[in-house]
Amino acid sequence: MKKIGILHGMESTFPQAFVERVNEKTGGKNFVAEPVSIGQVVQGEATDYAVIIDRISQDVPFYRAYLKNAALMGTAVINNPFWWSADEKFFNNCLATQVGVPVPKTVILPSHERPTDTQESSFRNLQMMPWDEIFNYIGFPAFMKPHAGGGWKSVYKVDNPEQLFKSYSETGQLVMLLQEAIDFTEYYRCYCIGGKHVRIMPYEPRNPHHLRYAAEFPQGPEGKKLLKTIGDYVLRLNKALGYDFNTVEFAVRDGIPIAIDFCNPAPDADVYSVGQENFEWVVEHAADYAIERAEKNKEGKMNLTWGSFVRTGAMNLSINTMAKGDVEKVAKAVKDEIKKEEKKA
Repeated sequence: MKKIGILHGMESTFPQAFVERVNEKTGGKNFVAEPVSIGQVVQGEATDYAVIIDRISQDVPFYRAYLKNAALMGTAVINNPFWWSADEKFFNNCLATQVGVPVPKTVILPSHERPTDTQESSFRNLQMMPWDEIFNYIGFPAFMKPHAGGGWKSVYKVDNPEQLFKSYSETGQLVMLLQEAIDFTEYYRCYCIGGKHVRIMPYEPRNPHHLRYAAEFPQGPEGKKLLKTIGDYVLRLNKALGYDFNTVEFAVRDGIPIAIDFCNPAPDADVYSVGQENFEWVVEHAADYAIERAEKNKEGKMNLTWGSFVRTGAMNLSINTMAKGDVEKVAKAVKDEIKKEEKKA
């Protein structure tokens, strides 16, 4: 019997509900769900799991190594641990600009302190930061945050250059983003599961934590148009990135949804923060999707999701390495693949 596992840490409401929902749906036939149990991990040995939902490996390197080994041997890990290891927020913003999703103006800053085991001569290629140009481009107020961080750690709101330099001096060896602040009228947080199921949730990040979902949808034709656009942007981003389970956040300014945060591969799904109705949706769709992936699992083969960015990039690379006579055929295949992704989005 194939197993569907969930790997998690301190959280309890979502993992428990997920396991119960999968077992309720399968009736113990063909698939059984359980919290992942890890003993000895040997290179090149398969696990008992057809699917694993990963909720914790971003904080535990041992778990990440275990999941990569499991994925290599055929487990469908949600989310892809190889891509998740490589992904970061600055790249995500760059990719968003390529798939037509608005994002805040953003620049990346070198770490304030030199990385360990480097010297001044290690930075011969780095110019002095053109601070006036940066300030003119980004403007104030602005947000500074780690380019590969999460959980609102080391996030600073700065209103002027003096505040920025003071905050920057506290960031140590972190590589930081400086990003324009969006003065928004509405805000939305959106689940995306399987690159096809989207739940748009009105959200008010300025409220106390337990009241952040106490917001309302916009009304009328313009409201419907806005939500349709947000749903389209959510799918574009997740298909490009290849995430099976993610959240995307949008701040709406002048009627335009601007993607603020869309690298959340272990998004909050606790019933006490997202509310009962949203919790029910995410448990139901996560269970259905895990079962779907288990049914499609091919033993001994790679069963991971890769985004269109990686897949079309690989095909473009093949164009440059093939004989001239085959270039047109491969180019056509790449174009056809891109068209398919655009239609899906």
